[in-house]
Amino acid sequence: MEVLQLDVSGRPQAWISAKEAAILYASDGVAWTLGDAFYVLRGGMQRRTGLQSRIEVHPIIAVRGAIPSKAWRQAPALSNPKLFARDRQVCAYCGHHLHVDELTREHIVPTSRGGLDSWMNCITACRPCNGRKGNRMPEEARMSLLYLPYVPSLHEDMILRGRRILADQMEFLLASVPRSSRLHG
Repeated sequence: MEVLQLDVSGRPQAWISAKEAAILYASDGVAWTLGDAFYVLRGGMQRRTGLQSRIEVHPIIAVRGAIPSKAWRQAPALSNPKLFARDRQVCAYCGHHLHVDELTREHIVPTSRGGLDSWMNCITACRPCNGRKGNRMPEEARMSLLYLPYVPSLHEDMILRGRRILADQMEFLLASVPRSSRLHG
């Protein structure tokens, strides 16, 4: 299981391993935590007290220090797995829910016609619908979109990365995801 690392204000930064989190605990880099500890690391015996050292790792940790504010203005990176997850593996043209192996990244405005490879120009389509549309605009192919594309928020992006997310982590992330997001659906 991975730990959700936040900045001190509660904005997600990254998914890190429990051992990476333990280093932050040991160096006094953790400002606050959420959720019940899910991983315990045990160390050696302390000479002074005779007790074994231990670090309890929580599923969500906030780290000390500042992150440049412009880092949060960037759109998350586009990838097929995240696109398919955003669109819930549903073809935007025929509406069928399919396995990821049967899906493609479809450009609403084809790249051959100046369309960008961006969140707002990409949707999920099955192979037959993508082939039928070809390099035409949806109107030219007489194919209408069943849903519109959107740029995921930072919190949505952390969910879309496809990690095994603990209940505490999912509850925290979903609390900041817009109600209009398909992730609530």
